[in-house]
Amino acid sequence: MSIADLRRSYTLAGLRRAHLEANPVQQLQKWLQQAIDAELLEPTAMTLATVDQSGRPSARVVLLKGLDERGFVFYTNYQSRKARELASNSNAALVFFWAELERQTRVGGAVDRISREASELYFQSRPRGHQLGAWVSAQSQVIPDRALLEERLREFERKFPEAVPLPPTWGGYVLAPIEIEFWQGRRNRLHDRFRYPRQQDGAWLIERLSP
Repeated sequence: MSIADLRRSYTLAGLRRAHLEANPVQQLQKWLQQAIDAELLEPTAMTLATVDQSGRPSARVVLLKGLDERGFVFYTNYQSRKARELASNSNAALVFFWAELERQTRVGGAVDRISREASELYFQSRPRGHQLGAWVSAQSQVIPDRALLEERLREFERKFPEAVPLPPTWGGYVLAPIEIEFWQGRRNRLHDRFRYPRQQDGAWLIERLSP
């Protein structure tokens, strides 16, 4: 079968203005909880899109690790490609896609680092292997083979036999949203889309968009 012929009709649910929370962060928290309750694989996975100094975009999937009125929190190596791009242009976008629920959410805003104390608190909640991995990986850098990673892992296991400290090049970011859009799949590709642009006074407007 040709990929061009692969398609499905979305029929699970609709989305109406009356269904929406006035605050899009609360609406996303609701959808996220429903994705978790549905036991979807990686319900907190989100595509993070950034641009480099030449304006070329790049995207990758990261995991949401916090969501409140500040915005969307994720963690990474501060020397990674995404971190370098965010250092030159803090504007970024997120996309959540929950295929089984026929839903996606788009978020746009500016990204900033969170405090070292907050990064430390989260880092110490991670499994030991994940903590060591943050020391092992020079994220996004070219390496000769996997053997280098395995050797570095053994090296840091010896170096930190007990507690693993937070690496100086690792920590969190928060994306403060200025726009959030909710998309619910519908029959005949006439999907329901609602966008919340943030106003200058901080209030959120709700607009229905054509699919």
